[in-house]
Amino acid sequence: MRADAIVFAVAGALFGVIVGWILGSQQAGGSPPSAVAAPVTATASTPAPAAGGGTPVVLDQNRVEALRAVAAEDPKNAQPRVDLGNMYFDAELYTDAIRWYEEAIAINPRDPNVSTDLGVAYYYTNQPARAVTQFEHSLEVDPAHTKTMLNMGIVKAFGQQDLAGAVAAWQQVVALAPDSPEGQAARKALDGMQQAHPTVPDGGGQ
Repeated sequence: MRADAIVFAVAGALFGVIVGWILGSQQAGGSPPSAVAAPVTATASTPAPAAGGGTPVVLDQNRVEALRAVAAEDPKNAQPRVDLGNMYFDAELYTDAIRWYEEAIAINPRDPNVSTDLGVAYYYTNQPARAVTQFEHSLEVDPAHTKTMLNMGIVKAFGQQDLAGAVAAWQQVVALAPDSPEGQAARKALDGMQQAHPTVPDGGGQ
């Protein structure tokens, strides 16, 4: 997934909002990390920050055209569509990324990485409810997909203001993989939530 950028790039903004991180998962098979969107907006109506937090990657039009040709020649091949989605995501062209991720998922709906990347792209186009639904699909495919859970918490907290739901998602991450980068990020998010909202049920994950 493209999402490595999500968790770590968004961490600063996320924790800053909590007291006063979406994570991306590595694409299976060694392809470039796919951006799993780490939603870090304060409200659903506020545009989400750039996934990478910096200058978008310049789109390689030659590569795009080559991948489009492969996709057109083989309508049952998900990989060129995933690659196109990743390229558009990196260029912060999220609507285009959504198109290709959706085509890839239609071919292979059992890929939790692509599904989560699609959810992140939905979030970055101010569609938090669709993002959550897509994350739920990812977790149906892989109930232990901690990167999805981490992103779920971010979207619930900042896209839907569902603080209890965010806490529950982050607690799952900590319970499943406490020493992983995702687990450490979730623990920090829980600590920040406890400081900012001590009345949220189980806010500290205690």
